[in-house]
Amino acid sequence: WPMHVRVISRFQSTKEQKEIIKLLEKGDIDVLIGTHRLLSKDVKFHDLGLLIVDEEHRFGVVQKEKIKTLTANIDILSMSATPIPRTLHMALMGARDLSQIKTPPPGRLPIETDVVPFSDKVIRDAIIYELHRDGQVFFVHNRVQSILQMKDHLQELLPKVRFGVAHGQMDEKDLSRAMIDSMEGRFDVLISTMIIESGLDMPKVNTMIINRADRLGVAQLHQLRGRIGRSSRKAYAYLLVPPKFEMSRMARDRLAALTNFSSLGAGFQVAMRDLEIRGAGNLLGREQSGFINSIGFEMYQRLIEEAVSEVQVEQEETRKIEKPKELKLKLDTDAFFPEDYISEGGLRLNFYRELSRAKDLGRVEEIALDVQDRFGRFPDAARNLFDLVRVRILGERLGAENIILRAKEMEIAFSTEGVSRERILEIAERSEDFPIEFNVVGAVTIRLPLSKIEHWRDKLGYAIKYLSQVTRLAEEVTA
Repeated sequence: WPMHVRVISRFQSTKEQKEIIKLLEKGDIDVLIGTHRLLSKDVKFHDLGLLIVDEEHRFGVVQKEKIKTLTANIDILSMSATPIPRTLHMALMGARDLSQIKTPPPGRLPIETDVVPFSDKVIRDAIIYELHRDGQVFFVHNRVQSILQMKDHLQELLPKVRFGVAHGQMDEKDLSRAMIDSMEGRFDVLISTMIIESGLDMPKVNTMIINRADRLGVAQLHQLRGRIGRSSRKAYAYLLVPPKFEMSRMARDRLAALTNFSSLGAGFQVAMRDLEIRGAGNLLGREQSGFINSIGFEMYQRLIEEAVSEVQVEQEETRKIEKPKELKLKLDTDAFFPEDYISEGGLRLNFYRELSRAKDLGRVEEIALDVQDRFGRFPDAARNLFDLVRVRILGERLGAENIILRAKEMEIAFSTEGVSRERILEIAERSEDFPIEFNVVGAVTIRLPLSKIEHWRDKLGYAIKYLSQVTRLAEEVTA
């Protein structure tokens, strides 16, 4: 390309870095590729128009806020196989555009992932198997203080195997030499920290052993696993963990996510599971995990969606976004997911969010099947919740403004602005099977007696049946 392209990182000398920064400020460099060094105070751009952030998950909120201050108006493209929960949540809400690449390279095979207790036999067998098929191995030990002891232990275990070591605290020349030696096949096994998480493409390395995998995050493990299986050969990832009772519940959930989503292109599903485990984060602050407890997640979600809607305008002209009137719904009994049914708060909130967005009964049935498949038979409160969502959808289709479900009756109120009184009367005349009473004081109210029905489950079922028939009748009248 007819462009001046340069690279900046700690592998350049101080003199080279100063020369690059000077050329950048003058506008003599068209494209600058760099590490976090680009965010240093001495880096100034002549006219920055496009910023591409590769491996977005490696940048924290502080770095992202720094990026936004580089210039007033730039386009930003962030790329990652596993975006952090906060970024993914912003994309799902519409605050960012989202594109997915799901097609794997030709000939690529899924990586077989196993979670196993730490064992010398497992390590020995895995390394010997890979070396017998003329391959290499990554052994990840994410503790610089004890990485050399681990090398000594593995050398005793396999005296004829050539081991190398790489970690971020090594001198630049030593680290560069270790990586080059590994790429050129002078090592059979490279023992490293998380420094190999991204950027490496070594087709001969098709076995990875990760020590203390329970201490790493879902995205980190998925990124590490992506360093192997980069050819047409079957790859194997071994996640070494202590005995089960020593792991936290969250660690077990993270490892389960890795084994469940091991197919090609599973990064998005892994990131979604990470969002469920860690939480959505704070869009307006620095927190990357944890829910907005002060106002509740649903309210926070609604406020953000309203704010996003307000700033989204057509390119040709500014247009008003009409917001449909929200149905007010009240139920005089419990309707929620109990903690002893779905113990994880993030999962509960995710299902609440899905239900709040459901616009038709078919989608509610899909969510219900998913929940039952994962957690078993509904308790009463969970069943009530799904029925309440069905009532809400039917009520919105009918044009109702308020629906109140009490022990003795269901009350449906219509605004005379939204639904004509004549339409309600015609619906009432055509639904003689139902006992209906009208109370017109600025609105039309239908009352459905429920006192003869004993259980809430049956009351809700009757209400859904009634609303289904009245909705069908209303649509026929309109037609």
